[in-house]
Amino acid sequence: MAVGNEPAEPLARGVLATAKQSWGDLFRWKQRVIVTNELGESYTEWQAPESLKNPISLFMQLSARDWVYFLVGLFAWTADAFDFHALAIQTVKLSKYYERTKTDITTAITLTLLLRSVGAAIFGLLGDRFGRKWPMVANLIVLGLLQIATIYSATFEQFLAVRSLFGLFMGGVYGNAVAMALENCPTEARGLMSGILQQGYALGYVLAACANLGVGGETDTWKTVFWIAAGLSIGAGLVRSCFPESKQFRAAKAAGHHISAGDFWAETKLMIAKEWRMCLYCIILMTWFNYYAHTSQDSYTTFMLESKELPNDAATRASILMNTGACVGGTIIGYLSQFIGRRRAIVGAALISCCLVPAWILPETEGSLSASGFIIQFFVQGAWGVVPIHLNELSPPAYRSTFPGLAYQLGNMVSSPAAQIVNAIAESHFVTSKSGKLVDGYGPTMGIALAIVAVGIAVTAALGPEKRGRSFEHAGPAGANIHNDIEKAVDVASIADSKVHAPTELESRKRKG
Repeated sequence: MAVGNEPAEPLARGVLATAKQSWGDLFRWKQRVIVTNELGESYTEWQAPESLKNPISLFMQLSARDWVYFLVGLFAWTADAFDFHALAIQTVKLSKYYERTKTDITTAITLTLLLRSVGAAIFGLLGDRFGRKWPMVANLIVLGLLQIATIYSATFEQFLAVRSLFGLFMGGVYGNAVAMALENCPTEARGLMSGILQQGYALGYVLAACANLGVGGETDTWKTVFWIAAGLSIGAGLVRSCFPESKQFRAAKAAGHHISAGDFWAETKLMIAKEWRMCLYCIILMTWFNYYAHTSQDSYTTFMLESKELPNDAATRASILMNTGACVGGTIIGYLSQFIGRRRAIVGAALISCCLVPAWILPETEGSLSASGFIIQFFVQGAWGVVPIHLNELSPPAYRSTFPGLAYQLGNMVSSPAAQIVNAIAESHFVTSKSGKLVDGYGPTMGIALAIVAVGIAVTAALGPEKRGRSFEHAGPAGANIHNDIEKAVDVASIADSKVHAPTELESRKRKG
């Protein structure tokens, strides 16, 4: 416990009280932090933000084992993103191949996103119940096989059916990958490592765009990109199989703890009863975030091909540079969130991206589109860079596989029509291109959508909770403590109904002394 810190009011209970307290805290430089003593008692105090540290020194805090788990998690998330974007960036090719409209093709994206929440629930619970390793291995290998099945889909109906199954298994990757990558990271390095990890999504897009550029613009070349995606997913699964289970599950096994199904479900039901408000908040936040990503990225290549009349290679190069900006921004803003706070980083990045919309959609040349795309994705994915660690810190410690993955994928489910909405509106509204032709209005549609969503993110984050610096490294697996101390298993520091204790008079004197 830090000496001399000013005691703070306990975390507010109730939606309106929490929103009011969170809004006030946003404008106070010191941060309200929950501190738990050796007796398991918790209280809140004001702590000054940590000073920025050299990123190299933060990297050095990770052990070789920590780096292995982090890199495997990053690889899995990158492969997952490549799988998804292999379709999104080839919408025009697929519409020609199946002789369907681009809006019809984006139905596959909608179905994928809808079913990802089911996969997140199934594989997240399996990960928290049986360990991160084998559910994740099976998940990734099946994903690769479904990519191959997509290639051999002869009809559009078969294509949609396979992509629906693909969404089911894709949903299970995020929660397990994030939990495995971040659960052993030192506290001071979390912001930086979270920013890097989240950019597996942008990196997957960059690699998919590079593959698309390499195979050319012919209609049948989409299959080659899907073969590459299949190889990455199966490869990620095989790599994960080579490394041991996570620390908490190995420790539980070594201690001889047997977690029965009854123990697991009893603790799960208690967690839901206590944390339902937090669950709902995180789902709303992730709904905004997923609209943020899908409205700004999924149709961007189509926007450059159709509205800006760029050739396939130029549009793909611009997409690659756009997502390079995403990788850089997510890393930097994730790193800064360790100093300025998670919510301030999210709010600032979202509002700046909103202001950049005109510069994003108005340019006409490849160079200017590449530059504006780089800058806006710097802030879009900059806000996203905070998400993995922010969700992990808000999660009940024993459910860091299920909770972040399910919140993320339920947000995806609600935002699943994003690409279809953008395409449908753009194809029914027209603008004049630089050549004087009437073209689909992708620019205004995407710009207005992004501005609305960015404001939604800023407001939701500003009024929501934050638990930066929370300790969860030593939490046991779900169900492990159901008989011993069920309150601790669902996190006594929870915002919902936790027993937050103000410091006693004796403790206050000790801190002042």
